[in-house]
Amino acid sequence: MELEERIPEQLEVDPNAKSLEYAGFWTRFAAAFIDWAILSVLGLLFIPLLYLLGVIGALLGAGLGALVGGSEGAVVSALGAAFLIVFLVGLLTNWLYYALMERSKLQGTLGKLALGIIVVDENGQRITFDRATRRYFAKYLSALILFIGFIMAAFTERKQALHDIIAGCLVIEKSTPPQ
Repeated sequence: MELEERIPEQLEVDPNAKSLEYAGFWTRFAAAFIDWAILSVLGLLFIPLLYLLGVIGALLGAGLGALVGGSEGAVVSALGAAFLIVFLVGLLTNWLYYALMERSKLQGTLGKLALGIIVVDENGQRITFDRATRRYFAKYLSALILFIGFIMAAFTERKQALHDIIAGCLVIEKSTPPQ
């Protein structure tokens, strides 16, 4: 028996490969709107906590401002500290919502799950917390350039927005994740 007869033919196509259905721009937009609505309602529920944090920030800012610039400095410092604390709490909340949900077994935020889409890496695997964090903060760049980074999802081959490209992610239909 010759050697060629004993070696099976090599397949040219990976038999385990599946074609992915990338989530379209409008589906992603609707998911983002759902997430925005959820986070807004949650934000309303936490207004008393944010108010308390603002008051604490104002007191700290007033104390520092009084040391540095008298009564006028105290007012400016109080307002600045209050806004800074509220901003940081909001940023922390949003970042953890997106990063933890997208790296979880669910692989998506509540908005994405409602529309049947998930976030994966370029190999079709669940993303890490680090990758989810990079994706979240890269969204600020997508927005900073007149939202063109988001609009890119309508025109790129794999329907990736700028933040997806930066983080090495894909947003796909949940029914077609690769094994």
